[in-house]
Amino acid sequence: MAKIRLQILTADRVVFSGDVDAIIVPGTEGQLGILPDHAPILALLQGGEVTIRIGDEDYYLAISGGMLEMNSNNAIMLAYTAELAEEIDITRAEAARIRSLDRLQHVTGEEDLARDEAALRRALTRIKVADRRKKKRV
Repeated sequence: MAKIRLQILTADRVVFSGDVDAIIVPGTEGQLGILPDHAPILALLQGGEVTIRIGDEDYYLAISGGMLEMNSNNAIMLAYTAELAEEIDITRAEAARIRSLDRLQHVTGEEDLARDEAALRRALTRIKVADRRKKKRV
């Protein structure tokens, strides 16, 4: 059966590199599922959860946006930030969630609102992905 050769990169490291059976990413237009032999695609990604399927196992990452290029069963994801579930410090993520909620109580302008809402979304995504670490690790 065909596989996808996936690389997940940030500016400072290779987060993942390997053969996978499926990828689910948070595209700016909604969730995007990629299977082997998918048509070539270039997609913008928003912050959220990435699911990687290898065999019967699912693995999870939190990203803060980026882009995905898929061509000839080769996929490259360039992410602003990316963390595997086991890399996420749940205590820090929870503290960030509380800080964001507190800041949203005292918003003074639209720019502050957008920044604080984005910080809350990042914290919630990191918490959700960290909760999945009971799954087998990448």
